[in-house]
Order: sequence, then structure tokens, then C-alpha cells
Amino acid sequence: MTDQEFESCMILMTQGDREGLRLVYEEYIGYIYAIVLDVLKNKENAEDISTDFFLKLWHIADTYKPGNGHRGWMARIARNMSIDFIRKHKREELNDMQQAAEEGDREGAGSLYEGDVTSQIEEEVISQMSLTEALSYLNEKEREVINLKIIADMTFKEIAELLQTPMGTIIWRYQSAIKKLRRCGYE
Repeated sequence: MTDQEFESCMILMTQGDREGLRLVYEEYIGYIYAIVLDVLKNKENAEDISTDFFLKLWHIADTYKPGNGHRGWMARIARNMSIDFIRKHKREELNDMQQAAEEGDREGAGSLYEGDVTSQIEEEVISQMSLTEALSYLNEKEREVINLKIIADMTFKEIAELLQTPMGTIIWRYQSAIKKLRRCGYE
């Protein structure tokens, strides 16, 4: 979708026409999901946040400023929503643990701990999968660039704008990540 087509969809949304939202959704659901999944590392939460993203897009359509690159703008919103989700859930988890400790409820604290262990086991099983295993050789910043470049199909310029990092640094991280993956036998 070109910037002009996206702008037309945003205008439709500001006029209350759901067709604009439908077109943007169909074009970008995979792109937004890839960005959110990269941050959250959880498929169910990524699906929820991706859906919430398009609801938010409907409500903030009038804030879009043409000419700044719509993909980067959407990616920034999706990434910020993902980070907000993590912050909110960490606060809730901390409050739950604090409340359980104050009440002396050992079973409550134990079940929270068991949930963490279950999550860790699930993550270990997932990490045995080929792609995840390959990406595990990379540091977080390299993995983020690889995901945005390959999975989200963003340009180096869009990634640099999204991460607010010089484009040369983004290219260096990408090349470094590719070299690491090749040394480990991945193409």
C-alpha cells in the first residue's frame, strides 16, 4: 500500500467509513503482528495487542500526518502498545505477589511461581524450534533488526526511524547478525 493509498484510508476512517480500516487491516495485520510478537514473545498476547492496535488506529486516524512514512508510524504505535502491555503486566504481577506476601498466602505465591515455571518450560520448547534456535544466537538488538527486516519486511530506513537509531548502526547490526547466523550454520 502506498502512502497515498494509506492516507486515503485514514481519511475514510476519520469520516467513520470502516472500509478504510478494513483495507489497512488486510494489508498490515501480518506486519503489525510480527512487530508485536517480536516485543512480547507470546503469540496469544501478540494477537490481542495486534487487534487492539487496529481499534486504536480507528480512534487516532485523525492524528496521522502524511509524508512521514505510514509503516514507521504504525510500527512505532504497535511497539509502544507492546511495551505498555509489558509494563502493565509487570506492575500487576508485582502487585499480586506483594499482596500474596502481605496476606501470608503461600499457596497464592506458589501458584504465581508455578505459572512462571510453566512459562519458562513453554519458552524452552519453543526455543528448540529451528528459527527460534537460530535467533537465540543473536543479542536482543540484532534479533530485533532481523525480525523487522525479514519478518516485518521493513527497509533499513524504516527500522532506523522506528528504533530512533542511525541507519548505519541498523545496517551494521543486520550484517553482524547475518554473519553470526552463517557461522552457526543458518542461512
